Amino acid sequence: MSELSESFEYIVEEENERELLVIVPQNYNFFAVEELRFKKGKDVKLKVLSEEEYAKLIQDRISGENVVLEEEEEREEKSEDILFQRDTSPAVRLVNTVLIKASSVNASDVHFEPYEDEAVVRIRMDGVLHDYTKVSPSLYQEVVSRIKVMAKLNVAEKRIPQDGKIRVKIGKRDYDIRVSVVPTVFGERVVLRLLEKTGQLLTLSDLGLSKGDEEKVRRLAEKPYGIVLVTGPTGAGKSTTLYAMLLHVKNPKKNIITIEDPVEYQVKGISQIQVNPKVGLTFAQGLRAILRQDPDVIMVGEIRDPETAEVAVQAALTGHLVLSTLHTNDAPSAITRLKDLGIEPFLIASSLEGVIAQRLVRKICNNCKEPYKPSKEEIRELGLPEEDYTFYRGRGCEHCLGTGYRGRTGIFEVLEVDEDMKKLINETQDSVKIRQFARKKGYKTMLEDGIEKILKGITTSSEVLSVVK
Repeated sequence: MSELSESFEYIVEEENERELLVIVPQNYNFFAVEELRFKKGKDVKLKVLSEEEYAKLIQDRISGENVVLEEEEEREEKSEDILFQRDTSPAVRLVNTVLIKASSVNASDVHFEPYEDEAVVRIRMDGVLHDYTKVSPSLYQEVVSRIKVMAKLNVAEKRIPQDGKIRVKIGKRDYDIRVSVVPTVFGERVVLRLLEKTGQLLTLSDLGLSKGDEEKVRRLAEKPYGIVLVTGPTGAGKSTTLYAMLLHVKNPKKNIITIEDPVEYQVKGISQIQVNPKVGLTFAQGLRAILRQDPDVIMVGEIRDPETAEVAVQAALTGHLVLSTLHTNDAPSAITRLKDLGIEPFLIASSLEGVIAQRLVRKICNNCKEPYKPSKEEIRELGLPEEDYTFYRGRGCEHCLGTGYRGRTGIFEVLEVDEDMKKLINETQDSVKIRQFARKKGYKTMLEDGIEKILKGITTSSEVLSVVK
């Protein structure tokens, strides 16, 4: 069985009475290998991999390990790819191992939670928290200190909340990690939000839109002016959809500027502004400044107050395409919300071009997917006629941490505002009447989109019902 050296300088792949087969990277440490030869008293044969292959191998090995750490050994920090860090201090090794695991399962957050007799480390994967390991109280203090040092926070201050940022490299992936430290009864609680700088942005084809909805969204993104809104609760993937639309229209002939809080993805060829209320740079102020920068497309992170809504509408009416988000439950409700923010109905009708409402659902793990016959109650809850259906679910396996789910996709409803709809908005902003009118024109709800994904074996009925009802 292969053995990973504590300093990540080599991997012992095979060993017999006379020799060792050792895997090393191209830039391997000659002295570390010689020390191994001396300690073992055996011939050492080397299998040399490129640095990229070696980093991938280490990541796979470490992310598959169970974390068992001793509370001893010394500390020596170097700023480098954490896959190759040679520090063997238990706290440093624990933090590195947790980050490597989080990276390998594409986790969004890592929680370090102290309790009376132990601390728990949990990882949020596909929107759901999973227990990863437990840490003794004495080691936990060192772990928190290590994270604070990495985030350049005050290690001595334990009475007030602190926020910071860590930049780390894990193999070929660069992360900006937002750090939040909050004091609790049993110690400081730490949450890390992982944002991958080198992450591949999703295109419109990757979002999970049905063919008809994808064509609608492409048409909306290609509008020369007007407002297009993406709605849904926090964590529904609204920003990802906006960026996919920006990528669709991005070209050297267009001036695209965004104002966000925070800037979640860095995109070459797009100017991005970070909101900073401390110096008076709000969404509304930033949006006014952007209008003097001769933009073609503007993305506003969120319309959250009447002032921002008013400036966004004016921008749309003066020949700019404005993409933004709102917190509403469905697409027709966005029109009611704009009225609540003080926008006159005739201005909503003139400026609004379309609304996309969305939620995220977990996808069934392809490694353990199995068919089953749903119960009558399950069919009734989805509002389907009683027929013979085949649904799918995940049994749970090592690839999905036993959850039966791996990855997420969106369920959507896309409302295009045509001339007839604009006339109706002038008359009424009642979301029920707008929905009824849109249904006559082929508008499909999120529940209907979710049912299509259930029947195709992409997700489960419980996932769809949990986010829609």
